[in-house]
Amino acid sequence: MWARQTGGDFTLDGSKLFVNDAHIADCMLVAARTGGSGAEGITLFVIEAKRAGISVAPLKTMDQTRKLCEVEFAGVKATAADVVGQVGQGWRTLSDVIDRGKVMLSAEMMGGAQKVLETTVEYAKVRVQFGRPIGSFQAVQHKCANMMVDVEGAKSAVYYAAWAVSNDAPDARTAAAVAKAAASDAYRRTAADGIQVHGGIGFTWEHDMHLYFKRAKSSEFTFGDANFNREIVAQLIGL
Repeated sequence: MWARQTGGDFTLDGSKLFVNDAHIADCMLVAARTGGSGAEGITLFVIEAKRAGISVAPLKTMDQTRKLCEVEFAGVKATAADVVGQVGQGWRTLSDVIDRGKVMLSAEMMGGAQKVLETTVEYAKVRVQFGRPIGSFQAVQHKCANMMVDVEGAKSAVYYAAWAVSNDAPDARTAAAVAKAAASDAYRRTAADGIQVHGGIGFTWEHDMHLYFKRAKSSEFTFGDANFNREIVAQLIGL
């Protein structure tokens, strides 16, 4: 996204993919490059969604419970009054918001993983096969145990990250990346194992497990997947 500056006015051109709920938004926080390179030269704007030149197209995605859109800007006019902060200095604010977004999404993912674990354990207690509850079989027990290890381990990372970003801790950015990496791995594995334990019913529309699996996959790539965030951690610790 580019914003060309002429005097005190700006013209925005470009597109943004995978924008949450853009089709019902009244305003949008837009990050656009006004110059420079890398972190320098990013400016934030608050733009009304109905401003001339903006078009919004809903996307077909895996998780249809979370609506994503493509937003196109074609010669959208903005003024200095639309700028958040200072021109060219928006990256610091944006990166802080992204860190907090990572932690909030990681917390949601942990809630989903916890629910998958609880649902799967309860199902393993009541589903009978070969005259016994399937939870009595070691293979199923190991899957449930692995799910719990994933959930509890990632929770620790998320809880610390929530404290770190709330208190502006020196390692807040690292903690946010660690939390997102841990939550992405944990939710993906937990949702997949949950479907495995449920067997055929886990793949059907009549059961909720497929909804958790789809949400796990879509959330995994929001704010970067586990590998992306591990790379951030590596850079932050000087590797």
